[in-house]
Amino acid sequence: MRGINSLAGQLMLWIAGTITLLWLVAVAFGAFVMREEFGEIFDGVLQETAERLVPLALDDLLAQAKAGAALRRGSLPAEPGEGNLTYQVRDGAGNVLLHSHAAAEKAFDAPLETGFSEGRDGRVYTASDEDGTIFVQVVYSADERQEAVMEGSLALLLPVLLIVPVTLLAVWFVVRRVLSPVEALRAAIGEKDGGNLAPIEEVTLPRELKPIQRSVNLLLARLRAVIDAEREFTSNSAHELRTPLAGALAQTQLLLSELRDGPAETRARQIEAALQRLTKLTEKLLQLARAEAGVGVTEATFDVADVVNLVVTDFQRASEDATRIRLHGNVSAVLLRAGNADTFAIVLRNLVENALLHGRDGEPVDIHIAPTGNVRIVNAAPVMSANELAALRKRFSRGKTLAAGSGLGLSIAERLLSQMRASLVLSSPAPGRSDGFQAEIVFPLPD
Repeated sequence: MRGINSLAGQLMLWIAGTITLLWLVAVAFGAFVMREEFGEIFDGVLQETAERLVPLALDDLLAQAKAGAALRRGSLPAEPGEGNLTYQVRDGAGNVLLHSHAAAEKAFDAPLETGFSEGRDGRVYTASDEDGTIFVQVVYSADERQEAVMEGSLALLLPVLLIVPVTLLAVWFVVRRVLSPVEALRAAIGEKDGGNLAPIEEVTLPRELKPIQRSVNLLLARLRAVIDAEREFTSNSAHELRTPLAGALAQTQLLLSELRDGPAETRARQIEAALQRLTKLTEKLLQLARAEAGVGVTEATFDVADVVNLVVTDFQRASEDATRIRLHGNVSAVLLRAGNADTFAIVLRNLVENALLHGRDGEPVDIHIAPTGNVRIVNAAPVMSANELAALRKRFSRGKTLAAGSGLGLSIAERLLSQMRASLVLSSPAPGRSDGFQAEIVFPLPD
């Protein structure tokens, strides 16, 4: 079905169908003309044979009369093709006087009139002497006529059955050659995505395709400009938002150090907690904005193990749950993958935060580095259904948990990984366990 839905497939289908239909029409027309020509040839043979047999029949009958012999039914010398061509000599009363070897003694079902007629045995030609007393009727077998027409039609059709495949192969070659620029342009456009917005290179294209190439390049240029503007805005707004929030949080903490037990301290702690939640939410929203702006799009490479080590070290220094994190694999190996180190660090930090926040309290969070560069984060958690796993990928969607969170971590991670041409695989239960949750970062194999 895929081939038929393509432009080349439809051209092949229509051209092949049209050519085949035209060939069949030509064969049918040729068979019709041949049938008419064969009819004329057979009619000529009938007439010539009958007219040649008239004097022979008269001579034979005259010889019998001179000899005084009784009129007897016999046969004249056999003619070429007599098995298919039969004849009878009849008198004016319709009696059969002579007949060919293959003819029945019963008179033909044809009138005693000079000319052609149709009988049950086939087409009949009747010739007579000058007096109109002796009639010679010749019949060419209808089956033989039909067989000759069928063989002639097959002789026309069989070459066509050989020519059509050759024609289809030629059409396929021509269509592929003519549409090769279209395929090249399609492949070039298909390579364009969030990770590749470079203009399409100037190639030799037909006049009809050049406007498409120019329009696509103009669109790509506009997209690059928009993405660059979004990146610049995101970078600037990140600093603009972090600074006042950090200042407000610092002032609140300073106020707490000056207050003693009482209603004012309680309200100040509530403000501190609210500011901390707002700071975390703002950080997630900024990460999401950066992901939407395509910060993960880059032609650079980074070392997976190096970034994992760095992120784990940061968590161990700043998190109260540092002892829960366990790192597995060859952390000293050099595992270069396409992408941006900062972007991958954002992805890894979100996944580890989720594992610490939503995993069972006190249970370890295992980070595995595979030789292929893939990274698995596994934590203890109740088993989730396939629908629940799918819902986790949606923005602002959270599982069955009472822990604080914005529901953006997995969405941000998945978006950034897609820009790095990697994928995020979620599993519950974790492979090799009866429970647990696993998030695996899968990189494409290097070329």
